Amino acid sequence: MSDRTRPTRADYVAWRTITTRWRDDDAYGHLNNATYYEMFDTAVNAHLYEATGVDIRRLPQIGIVAETGCRYFREIGFPAPVEAGLVCEKVGTSSVVYRIGLFQGDGEEAAAEGRFVHVYVDDTDPARPVTPVPDVIRAAVAPLLR
Repeated sequence: MSDRTRPTRADYVAWRTITTRWRDDDAYGHLNNATYYEMFDTAVNAHLYEATGVDIRRLPQIGIVAETGCRYFREIGFPAPVEAGLVCEKVGTSSVVYRIGLFQGDGEEAAAEGRFVHVYVDDTDPARPVTPVPDVIRAAVAPLLR
């Protein structure tokens, strides 16, 4: 993760509201760290589904999560929903790097920011060799570039 300052809502391009659930909170009463990663995964893949109009699981080339990370800034938890902001940091030949900001309440600063990297592989080959980002995915993420 970079040493960037705490992100704000203005740093993101696409938005999704994610409902929190009772089970998302841990014994200390705040969102369990694994749930943050589920939210990152949901924000990225829901955007890809909607922006491409196809079932991305059925493409011959699929995005495999190669790297994730999270910077935590403040607690969030059930019952309030979370707004996930999404931006693309980089679109390479075979990978896409996303940043996802999680916000709860009216504040302008993120409660957490995730980094999520997809590397595309050929799902028709059992060895799953790395392949270029499919055109349909590239078109879906290009508007997210900042």
